[in-house]
This record gives sequence, C-alpha cells and structure tokens, in this order.
Amino acid sequence: MRFTAAFSALAVIATGVSAASFSSDSISSAITLTSSNHYGAPTPPWQAGHHPGWYYGKSSPPSGIICLVDELICDLLRLFPFCLQCPKAPPPPPHYPPPPPHYPPSPPPPPPGYSQSFYNLTCAAQDSSYQTYGLVDTVADCQAMCDSVAGCTFFNTYHDVNGKGGSTQLTCSLFSKCLDASTADNCGGQTQPDGSVDYITDSAGYCKTY
Repeated sequence: MRFTAAFSALAVIATGVSAASFSSDSISSAITLTSSNHYGAPTPPWQAGHHPGWYYGKSSPPSGIICLVDELICDLLRLFPFCLQCPKAPPPPPHYPPPPPHYPPSPPPPPPGYSQSFYNLTCAAQDSSYQTYGLVDTVADCQAMCDSVAGCTFFNTYHDVNGKGGSTQLTCSLFSKCLDASTADNCGGQTQPDGSVDYITDSAGYCKTY
C-alpha cells in the first residue's frame, strides 16, 4: 500500500494525471513488465500454464491483459524506463498491385526491415532465446512490439486456436535470435480449462535484417 501511494504521487508529478486514474491492479501489472520477468509472460507459450503478458492492437483488449495502446498505461510505463514501453504505431502497410492469380497463393511480403523465415505452418517456434509473448491484431503490430523490446531480432505470429481463453487475436512471440522452421515444433495439443485442445494455424516467422 505504501508503495502504491508513493507511486501514485509520482504519477501525478510526472504526468499531471490524477492518482485516482491508476488502479492498484494496473500499477501492479505495469511493474511486472521487465525483461527479468519476460515482460509479464514468464512461462513461454509452449509450456502449460502460460499467459500472455500484454496486448497491442486496436481491438478491445482481452480481460486481464495490460493494453499497450492505453494512454494512461503508456504514461505509467514511461515512469519506469526499465519496463516494457508502448511501441510506436506501425507504419501503414505498403500498397502493392494485386499479383496475377496462381495456386498455391504466395506469402505476403515481410514487414520492412525483416525477412521471412517460414510461413503458414501448423506449429509455432520454441527456443531458449524466448523473450516474451502477447496478443496482437496484425503482423505489423507484432513487428512494432519486436522493435520496442531490446534485443528482439525475431518474431513469430500464429493463431493458437482454442487457446488464449478463446481470443481470436494473433499470438506474438519474441526471440533474441533468428530462428528457422526447424524450431517450429510447438504444435499445440495442450488441454484447456474447458476441456478443448488447442492447435496452431498460420504460423509465420520473421527475422530482423538491420
């Protein structure tokens, strides 16, 4: 309680926002977003009991997950430089002329500054270079998260069907080294609280080139 009160006072001085604007839950969540705690996701997504550490996107955030587009949360995080910071908004996607139809369809171009390591797999990457994971709306949102986390050089987006408490958002996993398809051996199979079993679709990996 003493820490919470002191933190709220600091928030007033630094941001001009009323202390009442910050709940004790939001403060507690924000200060767990450190590299030593894998930015709120200490259990990687291929292990039982995992939980996303954050959400970044334009949709309604899943319940109980800190949202990195909330201005108050971003103000809160700026008070602690050692915590995960809200990323800069990703640039608008480039407009390419539609390619001639052919089958199977070719993968979309990778985000600027990244090369594509794999695409459309049914398994997700798992590796000891894991940094954190959360939920996003688009591949560009996951790129923005990788660009905002120190040491991130690779990100993996995929749909964890039946996982994540029923959320339809993409899972966004960040790693500190570039990976290839041989590391994509998390194929789901985890029994969920409702008895369903999760599985992976649309898994794509991107390696930073700069």
